[in-house]
Amino acid sequence: MTAQPLFTPPYPARVADWLPSWRGMFGERVRNSLYGISQPAFDVPYKLRRLMGMPMYIINDPDMIGRVFLDNKVNYERPSIGRRILRPVVGNSLLNAEGDDWKLQRRIVAPTFSPHAVEGMAAIMANSTRRQMADWPAGKARLDMAAIATKTTMAIIADALFSGDPRLASGSAAKHIDNLVAVAGQARLLTLLGLMEWDPSPAMVRARRSRRYLRQTLEQMVIERGPGGGTNDFFGGLIKTLHEQMPADEARKLAVDNAITFYIAGHETTANALTWATYLLAAQPELQAQARTEARAALSGDIEAAVEQMPLLRQILDETMRLYPPAIFVTREAMADDQLGEIAVKKGDLMVFYPWIIHRHRKLWDNPDQFDPERFAPESKAKMHRFQYIPFGAGPRICVGARFAVTEALIVLAHWLNEKRFSVPAGFNPDPAGSITLRARGGMPLSVEAV
Repeated sequence: MTAQPLFTPPYPARVADWLPSWRGMFGERVRNSLYGISQPAFDVPYKLRRLMGMPMYIINDPDMIGRVFLDNKVNYERPSIGRRILRPVVGNSLLNAEGDDWKLQRRIVAPTFSPHAVEGMAAIMANSTRRQMADWPAGKARLDMAAIATKTTMAIIADALFSGDPRLASGSAAKHIDNLVAVAGQARLLTLLGLMEWDPSPAMVRARRSRRYLRQTLEQMVIERGPGGGTNDFFGGLIKTLHEQMPADEARKLAVDNAITFYIAGHETTANALTWATYLLAAQPELQAQARTEARAALSGDIEAAVEQMPLLRQILDETMRLYPPAIFVTREAMADDQLGEIAVKKGDLMVFYPWIIHRHRKLWDNPDQFDPERFAPESKAKMHRFQYIPFGAGPRICVGARFAVTEALIVLAHWLNEKRFSVPAGFNPDPAGSITLRARGGMPLSVEAV
């Protein structure tokens, strides 16, 4: 890669000191978890905060992260309040389960996302991407790449995991997902009190309506397929295996729980990574040209081998997810007392991990707010602490679909670069915002033209 000046992409303004925790339940902080993060957050290994009297530690130190997610993982579970908030949407799915329930479901879904299985889905991902690109304007146009990324990843998930069911790739389905994601990570007072079903705000009313729509749609698909699964895809195998291991009513409910989990999480995070990667390439024409050359060479051969032939694009994707991590935060609750570095942890204490902060921490990264794919060159990556880069989580509960997401993102980017050139319109600056995932507020309108 030729030497280039480092690019500093936009990030929300930071405040000089820590804001009171209660500020997170009102105003812009509800709508954007990145708003008003303090400058000191990017320097300290941890910080004790209290939310409604509850001890909450923001953890940035990689050794401490490793203890929570791996070394003493049995002592740190997903918080009961978080599981309660998610239960109406994803039930007791892999995302929300603990203990033996989680282990059973992980064993069921893991084969779908093995290296060999994901490699075998590369052609589906490529075909879905090309089909979506057929609708792009032929000449130069300004396109919202956030909307296009969402439409593309929804199509890929539907094709790869659900046999292309059109109900999962519709515009109405995308809108319902938007409604759910918009409130999923917001620290609303009624939500924290367990009264989210009574929240009269328009956003929560829309979210409840969307939850009903998506669950009813997926439940109908489970019923249509029957206990045998209907087809030989991820969804069919999930239904069949669950019916073999538990009573019919329980199997049907858990199939819906996991279908909605993989449907939403499977495209939402990848769509956001694609959106930000496209912007970063558009803002750096020379880097974009180098990535295009690599992508074209890789796509000229076997699609299943293409991913391994795009090391530069992989570095760009990794650096994108460092600066704009797909998930805003991860939480764990202590099941018993523990010693976590200098912290005397008490049972019930919450540990909160913000990849946004960890990935930009001034003690962990040089020039942390600047875009530098060389950080992920093999020789640099080998020097990283195992837990300073966690775009997909860490430990045994690391995202089971991480390989699928990376493969999908690289194949999509390669096809986009192969045919199109992206540039940033004059005066445009994206606005990073998020509650549970990190989106570009207002979309990502970029200039797009044929190469």
